[in-house]
Amino acid sequence: MKLRRSERMVVISNYLINNPYKLTSLNTFAEKYEAAKSSISEDIAIIKKAFEESGIGEIETVTGASGGVIFTPGISEEEARSVIEDLRDSMSESNRILPGGYIYLSDLLSTPRILQSVGRIIANAFKGNKIDAVMTVATKGVPLANAVANILNVPFVIVRRDLKITEGSTVSVNYASGSSDRIEKMFLSKRSLKPNSRVLIVDDFLKGGGTISGMVSLLTEFDSTLVGVAVFAENAQEKRDRMNYKSLLKVSEIDVKSNHVKVELGNIFDK
Repeated sequence: MKLRRSERMVVISNYLINNPYKLTSLNTFAEKYEAAKSSISEDIAIIKKAFEESGIGEIETVTGASGGVIFTPGISEEEARSVIEDLRDSMSESNRILPGGYIYLSDLLSTPRILQSVGRIIANAFKGNKIDAVMTVATKGVPLANAVANILNVPFVIVRRDLKITEGSTVSVNYASGSSDRIEKMFLSKRSLKPNSRVLIVDDFLKGGGTISGMVSLLTEFDSTLVGVAVFAENAQEKRDRMNYKSLLKVSEIDVKSNHVKVELGNIFDK
């Protein structure tokens, strides 16, 4: 397919954006678009400059016979702050308060535009880490984990609190529910996660931390490594064991009786 340079750069840009973290040889583009390898190299250099200056992401060139280019999605801190500040304002609405110190998030975590932006922010926060899979529990965090996994171009696995026959053979662990102090059980299909995987845990709302601790315990059963934990929002008033995590938003005050909630930016920008 013979294209003019301007047309070729558009389709190459689109390919890279839709295939993040994938090594693609220059020969692939040269053969597909019937262009010299040197011309493709010049195209990539122009796209690389535009992507990096606009905060879309970075393009790495890998030399050698098996080399090529790899696109790593990104987001500028300015854009990320703008997204999170808008979410903070939405979450600060008093009609979002639910019994038990929770916040209504379903509308936010079901909006594709928000999910895509949050996925980019979380993926960017763990840029430079090798991640083989994203893990979450079967709650409202599933769309969020899916969005992050899509940006990272890796599978996402769903931990369940109830045993389903469709999951096949499973591994289970007991964990202390942070919200009720009850001992509960969670399950993960043996086929869901490859042994020795490097896993990023993503959840929607961090309260007591019991659910995340349970997922960390599951990782040991699969001989896998925890890369990090990211949550959409955390309840800063809740007592929990020391835990390393990144949060986009922090609920610093919540009073169900007076219908008052105060939401701040989380620690996602902390160095």
